[in-house]
Amino acid sequence: MADEESPVPEEVLTSATERLDEAEITLADNEEILHALSELTPVYETEQSYFVLGNYDREPIRRLNRVVDRLNRRQDAYAFRMVDIRGEWDNSIQKFCLIADVVTYLVGVAEKEPSDFLVEQGLLVGTNEYFEKSHVLKREYEDEEHPFGWMQDGVFELFAEADRLYRWQTEEELVDAAAELP
Repeated sequence: MADEESPVPEEVLTSATERLDEAEITLADNEEILHALSELTPVYETEQSYFVLGNYDREPIRRLNRVVDRLNRRQDAYAFRMVDIRGEWDNSIQKFCLIADVVTYLVGVAEKEPSDFLVEQGLLVGTNEYFEKSHVLKREYEDEEHPFGWMQDGVFELFAEADRLYRWQTEEELVDAAAELP
């Protein structure tokens, strides 16, 4: 791409390079990450982009896909999951942060079983930059008062106070909640 202009804005490449310089990764990893960022061209070409996080097990990923599909139906919007970005990086925290830096919104779909996006939830509330652009679609369970545990409950409270927590029980309610996102 020597003679072509990069689809990735210069400030994003600079930010990515600074983050990568701080991390202890190989040159090959660095090149793979920068290549993956260039694959995110739709993020730069649309008005709104959504990085959708959640559980990748069989049933939950089907629900994640419904959220991605609902958001992609919007005009001038692009929604995707982390697995949609090619490359198997050993340093997934760096991958998450680089992607989170360039999107308009981070959207978490929280379900309790069998696993969840706990690390990412901590990152969402760990910085003002990520928190301000994050929204969580939290599954409610009729028979349990605190299905997620006290630590996640604290994260959900922060999102509820910011009016960015959307509750759902059925898949239709999940789709409706996704429709409420900015």
